[in-house]
This record gives sequence, C-alpha cells and structure tokens, in this order.
Amino acid sequence: MEWYELVREVIDLRSFSNLWYWIALAVVWSTTSHWVLGVPYDMVLRARRHGGQSVIDLETLVQINTNRLLHIGRVSGLWLLGIASFALTALGLLGFYYWVEFAQAVFLLAFPMTIVGVLSLSTARLIEAGESHGEALFRRMRIHRIITQAIGIASIFVTAMFGMYQNLSIGVLG
Repeated sequence: MEWYELVREVIDLRSFSNLWYWIALAVVWSTTSHWVLGVPYDMVLRARRHGGQSVIDLETLVQINTNRLLHIGRVSGLWLLGIASFALTALGLLGFYYWVEFAQAVFLLAFPMTIVGVLSLSTARLIEAGESHGEALFRRMRIHRIITQAIGIASIFVTAMFGMYQNLSIGVLG
C-alpha cells in the first residue's frame, strides 16, 4: 500500500494539474487555428501571394470541404445538435454541479470547440453563397481564422484561470 500511495503522489491524475491536459489544450487550439475549414492556413497565404495554380488548388480544396461540411449539416445536423447538446449538458452538470474535475476539463475543451464548429458551418454557408473565389475567399478565410483564434485565446484564458482556482482550492482544502 505504501508503494501505491507514493506513485499516486508522484503521478497526479487530476486534470488541471496534469501536464498532459495542458499540452492537449495547446495542441487542440494550435491545430484548430491552423486548419481553417480543413485547409491549412499556409495554403491560403501561398495562394494570396503567388496566385495561379495555388489559387485554383485553394478554391478546389475549400469547395470540397465546404460541400462536405454543408452535406453533414443538412443530412445529420439535427442529430448532431441533439447529441452535442446532450453531451455538453451532461458534462456541464457533472462538472459544475457534481464538481467532477475530469468533466470540467472536458467541458472546457469541448464547449468552445462546439462554437468553432458552428462558426465553420456558418462560414461554409457564406462561401457557398458567393464568397468562393479570389479576394472574397481570402477575406472570409482570414476572418474565420481570426475569430477562431479569439475563441481559442478566451478559452485558454478561462481554462487557465479555472484550472488555477481548482489547483489552489484543492491544495488548500486537500
């Protein structure tokens, strides 16, 4: 039993004091802000700078991903909305009513990503409605990326503040 206690003290399995949670949070937001509608943002920058075949490639890839997102939204959007609402509500209740730290950590990752998902669907609709070529496409992709980054910054800030609160309160109370 002594060995188990030693391992438990050395390897902290709580979410907000675990280094792996913070690495995962950074990777999720870094990846999300780099891949705009499934297109790497460096491809948008290259198309804007060089034109020609790069623009054609970008427009093609954006069209493919936009059609895919809109198809998913039209075919199974209500089901996804119901499942996501249920999952977020369950995580919110477990995390903030029953005070389960793992549920809090997952909620603080999943809720902002849901907002980014809705933003992606909205951006896909705008692109389908006519912003699918040239400068209008570059502008729409840039706006989407900036809003995604703002959501990410706010999410990381809120998660960090809540995580510090959790660690301090558990340290004081525990």
